[in-house]
Amino acid sequence: MKDIYAYSVQDFEDYLGNLNMKKFRAKQLYAWLYQKRVDTIDAMSDLAKDLREHLTDDFNLSELKLRTKQESADGTVKFLFELEDKHLIETVLMNNDYGKSVCVTSQVGCAMGCKFCASGLLKKKRSLTTGEMVKQIMYVQKYLDEVDDRVRNIVIMGIGEPFDNYDNIIKFMNIVNSDLGLAIGARRITVSTCGLVPKIIEFADGQYQYNLAISLHAPNDELRSKIMPINKVYPLKELLAALDYYSQKSNRRITLEYILLAGENDTPECARQLAELVKGRNAYINLIPYNSVDEADFKSSSDKNSLRFYDMLMKLNVKATLRAKHGDDIEAACGQLRAQAER
Repeated sequence: MKDIYAYSVQDFEDYLGNLNMKKFRAKQLYAWLYQKRVDTIDAMSDLAKDLREHLTDDFNLSELKLRTKQESADGTVKFLFELEDKHLIETVLMNNDYGKSVCVTSQVGCAMGCKFCASGLLKKKRSLTTGEMVKQIMYVQKYLDEVDDRVRNIVIMGIGEPFDNYDNIIKFMNIVNSDLGLAIGARRITVSTCGLVPKIIEFADGQYQYNLAISLHAPNDELRSKIMPINKVYPLKELLAALDYYSQKSNRRITLEYILLAGENDTPECARQLAELVKGRNAYINLIPYNSVDEADFKSSSDKNSLRFYDMLMKLNVKATLRAKHGDDIEAACGQLRAQAER
């Protein structure tokens, strides 16, 4: 059976056309799925009975199976889901001043091998389908419905490299962005990549209004290659050229994600190199406290050193933010809960 959450409005119009049915029914169907958020096709009461029968025969409306849930004192909630093929994925709900944000997983495991990351502890098994990504949002939205709240922001920064699953993540973003669906604004949706240069260029050519974030984490090739193997394939010179191309095509500001690792990339010299790298570019630095992973030999930068790094960037006229820690009292690192469950 087909996954109903993998279908765009256009897909449903084509489906209805093949049944010789009116295409406007696609918009009604979308309203039932994403605005009324029904759990069964029979609940779609204004659809003709024969259409509901076709939908029941052809589509699967099941939600993700929750294996476990962890809740932090700061409001962060981490969900561990089991997919139909028994693989496990994580989705994280974060409580920010600007609204509820959901961190979405795009792959089962990750092939990028970043040395500090829990996601790569278990290698990539497969990419998620569009429907499996949409279902993560739908599960969290129904969870928030119980307290009369809604998903305001989406970041595709969970397990996996989103641009290694390019077509599915683009369709996912288009579905959750649709005015007929959840209507989450394009500028409230961010996709993050560790630096797949050809896909950054393709994304630029698509001229999407979604936000782009780059997992940078080091200001020079030597250090970045040490902690992020992707840099050996696409070194900083190529990555920065792709980002310049993106900026030229989109005129959008880029977020450079920078996890602060004690004694590795949090030194004053690294701050100076980072400032020089960003100089003249339409970008800002998002400094991120590191959530330690037992299997990785890295520690989080101290509060003192994190603030020193931030202050140096600001004095060097670099726009930066220092993110607050989320979920520090649970398995907060990306992929950590899944890795523990798999073991």
